[in-house]
Amino acid sequence: MSVGSNSKKIWIDLDNSPHVPFFKPIMEKLSKKGFTVVLTARDCSQTCELADRNGLRYKRIGRHFGKNKILKVLGLLVRALQLMPFALKEKPTLALSHGSRSQLILSRLLGIPSVLIFDYEFVQIVKPTWIILPEVVPAEKIKFDQDRIFKYPGIKEDVYVPTFLPDPAILRELGIEGKDLIITIRPPATEAHYFKPESEFLFNASIDHFGRMDNVRMILLPRNRNQEIFIREKWPELISKGRIIIPDHVLDGLNLIWYSDFVISGGGTMNREAAALGVPVYSIFRGTIGAVDKYLAKNGKLILLESPEDIEEKVSLAKRVPSADAGVHSNRTLDSIVGTIISLMDGERIKGK
Repeated sequence: MSVGSNSKKIWIDLDNSPHVPFFKPIMEKLSKKGFTVVLTARDCSQTCELADRNGLRYKRIGRHFGKNKILKVLGLLVRALQLMPFALKEKPTLALSHGSRSQLILSRLLGIPSVLIFDYEFVQIVKPTWIILPEVVPAEKIKFDQDRIFKYPGIKEDVYVPTFLPDPAILRELGIEGKDLIITIRPPATEAHYFKPESEFLFNASIDHFGRMDNVRMILLPRNRNQEIFIREKWPELISKGRIIIPDHVLDGLNLIWYSDFVISGGGTMNREAAALGVPVYSIFRGTIGAVDKYLAKNGKLILLESPEDIEEKVSLAKRVPSADAGVHSNRTLDSIVGTIISLMDGERIKGK
């Protein structure tokens, strides 16, 4: 995606699948303000497939190197080098991401000012020029120059959830009838540095528990081919009976959540998307709980599951009737983030990096 005639150019790197819906409205708003936006994307967790689905023009560069820690570090460095020709050709004024370590490494090497947006204070980061965080994340917990940290209201999912419009065709597409209890389940990120085996244990326990029930349809969204193979080998009978459905193509995640009775996920983004949509959601994430999830749990928008007993006792099996309130026009979260980016694009700020 490269639009606008302004000489100031913003380079966004889509490092993971949640970055596609997050950055799409940001790109559109920046473009309307006259900025040029160029995109790269990593071949990881359906990132490129989602970018294609959303009609984004990008340069596919690099891939995921698996869960081995040594290979992870090597992969970051390799991808940083792979990104170099693109950066040298495009000469961006600003590098922007939601946690792309490779982009941050290269930006520091080439002297490109960078903005890192993130919402989990325990994540391992490569230091950027500036940081943008949700207001609920305590800035003092981030070891960084406090004058270079900016805040936005709400949560990251508030950037794109407010413009969501539901489409009931997804149920027919999946062969699901309205009388079934529909559960969307996202496995934990087993290759992430923050992964804890307890999350996978709870994921398995959830499938076993709901698999024993009649009229339950579990929509499973594997993060990669290895997870899909594991699921197909472990629960072949549930798949053959239609109790487990693994979509054969990328779906609109928000739409799937909207028509689910509840969501169980080992990853933060889908949990927070459900919370933002007002859909009951249960987290099996067992890493260190961040400020955003604590905020959602405190306000009753997210329930944390810690044991198999919690799955049986805390999960409500009630059918849900989606409301007619989806889709709004104002978005203070989006406006705040874009406003901060534009202020940082100001010539004096860039010069004073």
